Amino acid sequence: MFSKLKHDFPASIVVFLVALPLCLGVALASGAPLLSGVISGIIGGIVVGFISDSQVSVSGPAAGLTAVVLSAIATLGAFDIFLLAVMIAGLIQLIAGLFKTGFIANYVPTNVIKGLLAAIGIILILKQIPHAFGLDRDQEGEFAFLQLDGENTFSELLNIGSYFSYGAVIITVLSMAILIGWDKTPLKKLKFIPASLLVVIVAALINILFKNIFPELYLGSKHLVQIPPIDSFNSIITLPDFSQIGNMQVWVSAITIAIIASIETLLNLEAVENIDPFKREASSNRELVAQGIGNMFSGLVGGIPITSVIVRSSVNVQSGAQTKLSTVLHGILLLVSIIFLSSIINLIPLSSLAAILLVIGYKLAKIDLFKDMYKKGMDQFIPFVVTIVAIVFTDLLVGIMIGLAVSLFFLLKSNYNNPFQIHKETLNIGKTIRIELSEQVSFLNKAALKEVLWNLPENTKVLIDAVKSDYIDHDVLELLKDFKETVSVSRGIQVNIIGVKKEYNIDDVMQFSIVLDKESQENMTAKDALKVLRKGNDRFVEGQRTEKNFQYQVGATSESQNPMAVVLSCIDSRTSPDIVFDTGLGDILSIRIAGNVMSKEIVGSIELACKKIGTKLIVVLGHSNCGAVAYAINNVNEGSISSISQKIEKAILSCNCDRDTIIENPVLMDTVIKQNVSNSIDELLLQSSYLSQKVASQEFVLVPAFYDTKTGKVTFDSEKSLEAIQS
Repeated sequence: MFSKLKHDFPASIVVFLVALPLCLGVALASGAPLLSGVISGIIGGIVVGFISDSQVSVSGPAAGLTAVVLSAIATLGAFDIFLLAVMIAGLIQLIAGLFKTGFIANYVPTNVIKGLLAAIGIILILKQIPHAFGLDRDQEGEFAFLQLDGENTFSELLNIGSYFSYGAVIITVLSMAILIGWDKTPLKKLKFIPASLLVVIVAALINILFKNIFPELYLGSKHLVQIPPIDSFNSIITLPDFSQIGNMQVWVSAITIAIIASIETLLNLEAVENIDPFKREASSNRELVAQGIGNMFSGLVGGIPITSVIVRSSVNVQSGAQTKLSTVLHGILLLVSIIFLSSIINLIPLSSLAAILLVIGYKLAKIDLFKDMYKKGMDQFIPFVVTIVAIVFTDLLVGIMIGLAVSLFFLLKSNYNNPFQIHKETLNIGKTIRIELSEQVSFLNKAALKEVLWNLPENTKVLIDAVKSDYIDHDVLELLKDFKETVSVSRGIQVNIIGVKKEYNIDDVMQFSIVLDKESQENMTAKDALKVLRKGNDRFVEGQRTEKNFQYQVGATSESQNPMAVVLSCIDSRTSPDIVFDTGLGDILSIRIAGNVMSKEIVGSIELACKKIGTKLIVVLGHSNCGAVAYAINNVNEGSISSISQKIEKAILSCNCDRDTIIENPVLMDTVIKQNVSNSIDELLLQSSYLSQKVASQEFVLVPAFYDTKTGKVTFDSEKSLEAIQS
């Protein structure tokens, strides 16, 4: 319990100091009785604090609802009738929470939420500057751009000169000095005495000093917190007029309050989670229930509507609060202050509170936040800035709606540009354009997809891959059908459409083979095949392997195969040629034997591949850290293993090195492995006169290759391979 108190009690004091004049100001700005705002603050802190599972969000009378409250009171004609509307609004919020409608908060993008926080910071600074200089004719709770006195946020700044107070400026400067320098002094260890409390105490004492010694600097009552006197219980509590339950205007006002209060609450809840250092998640539905119960209580005892309030919540977070104990304590402090401490609280200069809010405002709207959002790109930065500007020049709800509209524009733009990915591939089947549809393809994507398909070059091969698509809009399906049946035919475009779900009633379309056919194999030279293998390995190394759609290749290769190369490699589990060369089914003939050594059967297999199946490229692939070579170096010759070790022995002897030295030296080890590959090639040419003649006449290309097990890279480092690639 103490561990919570040492953080939450000081934070609750700071929130209380800021909240009290704000509660009074919101009440005055909305045309309600002065103490109705404090009542809302008390209920928001205590009742909502207990029910809500948000740890740092603070509720109270919302500045965003001042215009609505003012209009509702004027329309209904009496404050007690208005209180009935507040109670009904709370009931509506309670029902909305129970029916789990709070999910709408999840659809507010982060850039808008961060724009809201920055805007609140800027508004705090702009609205508190006049108070810092002694211009206190506007209420603390007035946050709208257009003010009730006909001024606006910026024009009010121009009036500072007419109301300039040296006393207010001195208190503001000293207060900010204490706030900024507090953490640089040993006093920061006093967790139960927050800097803000010291600020208001010092400010009150200085103003008393001014009164007695420097009267020209003294700040009168209009520059101080003003809690009205409490004459009786009836001056605090106002009951709603239940006789107006059938008044339709009451219900209209209630629904309006419920909708606006709920939206503002959910937006503020998202914003508070964003600045919570522990990034805790609160239930939006439970928050609606809490706010609903809070508003029912508030309407019952004479308070104005309650919402989660970002100003007080941000003060709570910045003051180090860790649990909702701070929220509850803040409500209790409000209650105690208006009953027992009003005479003391009324000594606090508004300029000292302005200093506290100026520091909080700066923390919410730091330059680093703008830099961070700018680095994320214009699609994040522009909605962020627009949200800030819109909130500053209008109010919270209107500004958020404008920010959401701009964010939605960028979302639609993103959907327009990215409903699919386009891959221009040069594979063994020739140049192909592969269009991979995203998981969700809506009508918003139709225009972008049509633009791409209708502008494809003539005589192109295009594969439309819908394997990953969970949803395709009907309009997009019609578009694909029109392209397949009309546009592609008129322009000589061959189309494959694969992966469309059965419920869409579009069968797979296969107008060209996705595997190497006989004609393509015959037209492909050994040099072409070698280039394909090199590019395939590049993709493998870069993590850009192509989608193979093996389920379709199985059927395409069921009757015949037309491979472009035969690869002799080791049985090592790390060097499957089909994977490291990023090839599909039937693209290569793979022969695997420990140490990629040569035998009569292997020679016959390679001859069969070239003479009968039509392959023109032969690759002998060794690899680093070869186990077969290591066993041979260590003289492992048990049983039939000896037949392999004996064939590798020639490469070991050619190194002219001690066997232990080879094992310990990776460079020497690689040299032996590469020599073993070269020996296998020599043995192949020696045993097969057919292959020897074809290689000599350059009809076939025979190349050694080396696979690095650390990088995945295959190198073709012989003169033969270089000549084949370059010629």
